[in-house]
Amino acid sequence: MHRSGWYPKRTMKAAERIAYYASHFPVVEIDATARFPPTPDLARQWVDRTPAGFTIDVRAWTVLAGGAALPDSLWEDLREEVRPELRDRRRLYLSHLSPAGRQEAWARFRHALAPLAADSRLGAVVLRYPAWLPPGGTGRALMIEARMELPDFRLAVELTHRRWLEPRECEATLAFLEEQHLGFVCVDPRKGPPVVATTSDLAVVRFPGRNPGNWEVPEMEIGERYAYRYADDELAGWVAPVRELAAAADEVHLLFANCWRDDAVVNAATMAQLLAA
Repeated sequence: MHRSGWYPKRTMKAAERIAYYASHFPVVEIDATARFPPTPDLARQWVDRTPAGFTIDVRAWTVLAGGAALPDSLWEDLREEVRPELRDRRRLYLSHLSPAGRQEAWARFRHALAPLAADSRLGAVVLRYPAWLPPGGTGRALMIEARMELPDFRLAVELTHRRWLEPRECEATLAFLEEQHLGFVCVDPRKGPPVVATTSDLAVVRFPGRNPGNWEVPEMEIGERYAYRYADDELAGWVAPVRELAAAADEVHLLFANCWRDDAVVNAATMAQLLAA
């Protein structure tokens, strides 16, 4: 359903956007924290700009989920904790940090989210593990580390390497997440059926869009390359699975990541109508 004029046409500042989302939806995901970890002051601003009862999911800094980040995203006073032979690398990984630096990075991320947790705004920390991380001990160790370092937060895990959810691995993967009290992020796939399951009291569904990316036009903005607006019938196909998740979990968060122009907000509003009907 296209709602002409439903979303403001002018460009909104960050403070206006989160206030706007809070006036229309019960939950939002902040994904800028995947690139640069938040600060306590920023988290307090999110609290101040949203009403009581609003829920904010926060994407974990990619380094903490085993992915790569720009070295400049590391706190300046922790840069000496990067092993000397790796300080000139173009990408920073968790393994580049000393044990003390690694522990301190977790502590600072946890401390930054404390204002959200204290005001009952924090929904979940979403850990998106990289596409090159296959099933095995390395990935499981990273998830166990996250559970140990963020013991008081709800965590939701998104697995992007396809083998985690292949038939011969899927049951063991979900059992492991349940054992570690980690939520599972169901992702709307570009093709094929989704894996719909819940492993904790929180179920999460992500709608990333189904456009694989238009790389034929070099001048095209990166966001436009992946632009995709779900049709009503595509969203309607998710109504029954979402209700199944709601029957098994205390909460279900539906996160639309197709953030080109107003695609996400229009699709989120349509999905809310479909579920209400």
